Amino acid sequence: MTPTLFYGVPQGCSLASVIALEWLGAPYALSRIEMLEHPWPAAYARINPLNLTPAYVAADGSVVAESVAILLHLAAQSGHRLGYPQGSPAYDRLNQTLAYLATDFFAAFAPLWAAYEMATDPPRQEVLRELGRPQVAKGCAHLDELLAQREWMDGGSKKTVADAYLVAVARWAEYHGVLQVDAYPHLAAHLAKLRTDPGVAFADAIERQQPATGSGGFQGHVALDEVVSQLPA
Repeated sequence: MTPTLFYGVPQGCSLASVIALEWLGAPYALSRIEMLEHPWPAAYARINPLNLTPAYVAADGSVVAESVAILLHLAAQSGHRLGYPQGSPAYDRLNQTLAYLATDFFAAFAPLWAAYEMATDPPRQEVLRELGRPQVAKGCAHLDELLAQREWMDGGSKKTVADAYLVAVARWAEYHGVLQVDAYPHLAAHLAKLRTDPGVAFADAIERQQPATGSGGFQGHVALDEVVSQLPA
């Protein structure tokens, strides 16, 4: 079967895995999950019993869930173009960067996303926003400091899956009105550089359901039921 990524919209961190697949260039398909539509299709539990995205179904039908696991899996498939040999100091540095982005930085947005879902309760919304803003600002300041001394997010000489994940999560700061370009110029400049990348532009267009030209690996969208029917019994 064609390897398939289940990605969530809107604003899912699974955008990172779409970017990484484009950078990898190997054949893959996508299956779209509208995260705000509940309940999710019951069949998706066959892909991920936790009903979370992203989830990646490999050619042999095995499933890899969680963004960091998928990104490291794809990095290994790339012949280390998007990562480094396991056990090397560079691999450890990449893991450390991904761990920070996927835990501390990701979690900083939790109050802002909670506020997003409370449109009928403005007072509670504002309390949550006041809680979330300084957390996100702290994270942006840390990333800005790192990128003042680095060409790429993990500190190496090439783009890696850490840059893909940065794009997917850091955009939330802009979405919630937290990222001020003047306050975080190095972070803003790095994100602007990444957005000119064809793989990033492709993933963004796919998420917004706009015409997109990829690297040639993208084989189109497939239905959930089609993928489930090909899974091992």
